[in-house]
Amino acid sequence: MLITTACGGPSDTGGDAASRPATSSEATSTAPSATAPSSSPTPVAGTAITTADSEFGEMLFDQPGQAIYLFDKESSGRPDCYGECATAWPPVLTTGTPQPMGAVRAELLGTVARDDGSMQVTYAGHPLYYYAHEGPGQVLCHDVVDFGGRWLVVTPEGTAAP
Repeated sequence: MLITTACGGPSDTGGDAASRPATSSEATSTAPSATAPSSSPTPVAGTAITTADSEFGEMLFDQPGQAIYLFDKESSGRPDCYGECATAWPPVLTTGTPQPMGAVRAELLGTVARDDGSMQVTYAGHPLYYYAHEGPGQVLCHDVVDFGGRWLVVTPEGTAAP
């Protein structure tokens, strides 16, 4: 099947983790405060996951507009796409708590540790991936069989699009 060839192959890694700039507020009191932290780290905001319309209905994208897929072979919630698979289908990684935008449901967002210790974004228990040969706004590989499973775009409900 030629569709597999069109949606497989080496490439660079998936989207970068988004972070928000830290904000600070000035103290309005001149009295010393025992509870004011002087150098506590600002929590890192993780990769932003949002929604947009596509030919498959509303689906998940990252903030720059890269389509997001699930791999139906992964039924345990653990990533199974490594090596050549992860080159063609880079995992959606994060360095902080994933950030919901659009119609993304915060309670469905999560993370799972990969074998190398990096954190992969999950949605409704599914590890999430990009397709390496798509640009922002492109959805080329929905319902494609590659690396022993089917790749499907993800709806805001956390299911595969029809």
